[in-house]
Parts: sequence; structure tokens; C-alpha cells
Amino acid sequence: MSPREQPEQQAPPVQRLRIRYAKRGRLRFTSHRDFSRAFERAVFRARVPMAYSSGFNPHPRISYAGAAPTGSASEAEYLEIALAEVVDPADIHASLAEALPDGLDVLEVVESPGGSLADLLEASRWQIEVPAPYDDVAAAVGAFLDAPGIEVQRMTKKGLRSFDCRAAVVSMTAEPHERGARVDVVVRHGVPAVRPDDVLSGMAEVAGLEPGDGVLLTRLAQGRLTPEGTVSDPLA
Repeated sequence: MSPREQPEQQAPPVQRLRIRYAKRGRLRFTSHRDFSRAFERAVFRARVPMAYSSGFNPHPRISYAGAAPTGSASEAEYLEIALAEVVDPADIHASLAEALPDGLDVLEVVESPGGSLADLLEASRWQIEVPAPYDDVAAAVGAFLDAPGIEVQRMTKKGLRSFDCRAAVVSMTAEPHERGARVDVVVRHGVPAVRPDDVLSGMAEVAGLEPGDGVLLTRLAQGRLTPEGTVSDPLA
């Protein structure tokens, strides 16, 4: 290959920013692929000075971490961008907030201290709104926590998988809610990842809970798992 045919080499990034964003309302049905396309359009419209990869097809340097399942809302999604210029994070926050559609909302932008963002995302705290009688939900929570293990199944890209959904659950509580009951659960990340719908499947397995239609799943936090069993802020 002659020098003329070599792909262009991009300069290394001079700054990295970490971004926390939310998926709300109808936008919770946005898939990760759809969100990544929307975000790339947003950084272009906002004229963010992105750093690009080298090669024949350069693309903006964006690293996604721990994306929530399609259909679930979230207040704690994270990504990192690499920039070709040093900028004020507050300016990028304002520009992206204006460029993204309502429901995909930028909540925080901070400068990266280095290291891996994904390594900071050890656990998630989820809120599950269940349109079922509170007493039934509370009984199912108790049965779930008392079980030594609960095997559930879920269809994945590699086919039907069976796994223990109990081992990943650090804590779980229930309280009455206007729609029935609200479950607060902290789940440790692992492989395969245990999702809040897997927790509901586990509650159905051990207690016969039928949540009905209209279950709302919302990730409230994502970060390191503290010794107290809470989830810390990865951008703090």
C-alpha cells in the first residue's frame, strides 16, 4: 500500500467528558442503537468539537456504558465523549440539552479524571411500579428475599438462557403506591446481567405474583456498590 492510500491518522483527544442523561416518557422505548444515532446527530448539530477515530471511516469517539433495557425509563445513563478542543463542560451541557429531543435529557456533564467509566458501574438501583395489590407484592418480595436461589429464563441474542436472578439482588423493599405497589431494588451487575423484569419473573416464580399490564421500570442510580449496599454517584 502506497503512502497515498494510507488512512488519515487523527490527533489524540485533548479532553474527555462524562455525561449523565435520562430516558423519560415515550423515549424510554428508544433502543440503544436509536439513542446512539440521535446522540451523534445531536453532537453534530451542537457543533461539539469531537475527536475522531483514525482509519478509512472515522467516527466520533463516544463510549457508551451500561445502557438500560429498551422500554425502561432511566435517570442514570452514562457515556463519555472525547474532544479535539478543551471546552467548558457547562457549555456542552447547554448545547446538547438544546439539540436532543425532549425525553432524552442531559442531566450532568463533567470532565473525566481518566480511567474506565464502565468499571465504575457495578450496580443499579431500580424502581418498579407494579399495578397489583400491595399486600401481594410485599409477600412476593419477602418470598424472593428468603429464597436461596431463583432460576428464571430470558431470550437473549444467544438463545434462551437460564440463570439465577436471586444472587444479583443486594436489597429489595416494597411500599404502597397509587398504582398498587412500588418496589425498590438494588441489583449487582454481572454476566448475564439481571434486569428488573428478571426480578419480576423471579417474584412470579416464588410467589405466583401476576403484575399485570402497565409495569413501569425506572433506573434511579448506577455506580459503585458501597459497603452499605447503596449505589454511589460515578461522577462524584
